[in-house]
Amino acid sequence: MAWLLLFLAGLVEIVFAISLKYNEGFTRLIPSAITLASGGASLFLLMTAIKFLPVGTAYAVWTGMGAVGVAILGIVLFKESADIYRLASLSLVIIGIVGLKLTDTN
Repeated sequence: MAWLLLFLAGLVEIVFAISLKYNEGFTRLIPSAITLASGGASLFLLMTAIKFLPVGTAYAVWTGMGAVGVAILGIVLFKESADIYRLASLSLVIIGIVGLKLTDTN
């Protein structure tokens, strides 16, 4: 259950980070509300997961999921670079996340 909460926290973290782009410095109401709600929800889910998982593992997975998810959405939504070095780097982060999950004893 803790890993599911952590996974959800990572997904909501992606929503939070992408909503930062759309809220234009908190000048747009709905994107700003999404930013505040998703930020709070992501932290709440992370805090709950940390009750059952090692904090280092949980935080690394949470930030890694956020980084990879936002980078992929940046490529798709904002036409950011998708060169081989960027994709290879994202692959390394994914390998790290999977490695942390596989080595967890919880």
